[in-house]
Amino acid sequence: MSDNHLSFSRRSLLLGAGALLAGAVLPFGPGFAAGTDQPRKGGHLVLGINGASSSDRLDPATYPELYTYVVGAQLFNTLIELDDGRLKPALAESWDARNGGADWVLKLRKGVQFHNGKTLTAADVIYSLNHHRGEKSQSAVKVYLDTVRDIRETAPLEITISLTEPNADLPYLLADVHFGITPDGADFEKGIGTGAFILETFQPGVRTLTRRNPNHWQSGRGHVDTVETLAFNDSTARIAALLSGKIHIANRIDPKLLGKIGNSPKFKIYRSADSDILTLPGRFDQAPFNSKDARLALKYAIDREQILKSVLSGYGSIGNDQPIVPSNPYFAADIKPLAYDPDKAAYHWKKAGYDGRVVLSAADAGFPGGVDVAQLYQASARKAGVPLEIERVPDDGYWSNVWLKKPFVVSNWATRPTADAILTLVYLSTAEWNESAWRNPQFDQLIRQARGELNEDRRRQLYHDIQRILSEDSSALVPVRSDLLDAASVKVKGFVTSPGLALSSLRAPEKVWLEA
Repeated sequence: MSDNHLSFSRRSLLLGAGALLAGAVLPFGPGFAAGTDQPRKGGHLVLGINGASSSDRLDPATYPELYTYVVGAQLFNTLIELDDGRLKPALAESWDARNGGADWVLKLRKGVQFHNGKTLTAADVIYSLNHHRGEKSQSAVKVYLDTVRDIRETAPLEITISLTEPNADLPYLLADVHFGITPDGADFEKGIGTGAFILETFQPGVRTLTRRNPNHWQSGRGHVDTVETLAFNDSTARIAALLSGKIHIANRIDPKLLGKIGNSPKFKIYRSADSDILTLPGRFDQAPFNSKDARLALKYAIDREQILKSVLSGYGSIGNDQPIVPSNPYFAADIKPLAYDPDKAAYHWKKAGYDGRVVLSAADAGFPGGVDVAQLYQASARKAGVPLEIERVPDDGYWSNVWLKKPFVVSNWATRPTADAILTLVYLSTAEWNESAWRNPQFDQLIRQARGELNEDRRRQLYHDIQRILSEDSSALVPVRSDLLDAASVKVKGFVTSPGLALSSLRAPEKVWLEA
């Protein structure tokens, strides 16, 4: 194979990373299942999903949390899809790297229709991707395309994406739900996509109703007639709605409430390990987080074991203040979490010389159990003499009014399929969603090197160095990683677990069907 194409071994790695992540799905015990049977058409599917807000929009560039992800995945398709942790063709039938990963050629699927009847063209794809580019773009995933030099049509139903530097992981990035495709010149807020469902009603923070797309290009998707996605930010309310039969599927089951449904033959629970990264980002551009000693004090002052046991009931693992999970092939297992040590916390806190208030703004919208984690943290920090205060804030509007606004908050991230995807989205200095505002020029340079490095030994060492810097220096705590627990009525068939993403890779509405 010529030098201007990725080698077969590198291609294998791109698939192999997903395969390793897929292995993170834990075996099912009593009450746990994976779903099979043959699809049937018809019925009205109802989901209860958290992470909703009255400020939610249909424009994929603005999606802040799971509720909009699930709604967006019903309406829009991406060029490439992540299914069971693996890359699969969607609106692009194939993709091919040229010039060592600096150019990517994507061939588009023929005959795909948008909800308004328009047929998919290269111009639609170019318009939709460019929506995330440019200085004025407020897109959450703008940083993913910062190295894009040009997107052009190079043949009928073919586009070429040229980068300023190689990126072997670009196909994984294009599978992100934010990169939904709409017609050239269309208003994204109208929700016109090529997805399995067509928008009927959108009430931000309350309810979304969609109906099956009769012209959907994927014949094996979209089984139910209609999908109703209800906003249920409260964990207890979601469980109650599931138990009462108001909804068929509930996401992010609080482990403490698992007993309410786990032993019932009427429901099934779906578990995927280390799929949610729980973070406590402190603003690096504000005191005390701009002091390395203060950052170390805050890390030593948190009892990670207690959080795992008390809040997650053991459904997760201890975090070491960086977002790469153990199932990722680049995970640095030798970088150990800081154990709870009040004496070391007190030493570094005194050395930092900070005498102001440290306020952690918390809501369960940040992640289920977010308030409980904050309160446990406050108690463990108090023993170290760290004056941590808790500000309980409303769930509604959390992602627009608190996150990225307050200096210290609770937050969470779904596991991404590649190391670069999560690091670039959340930790790179220029990232729109750099929630801690942490900046480290050496770290940024290593990210760019790792992104284009095709030698596996060198790439592994780069990611090891990246994780070490984050664990030792960043102003975002990652105390634990949480397993994803979704629950569904036994009437729901075809539901599958998927690494890093809830609800069958966010596409449960189009994958599942209802028992007659």
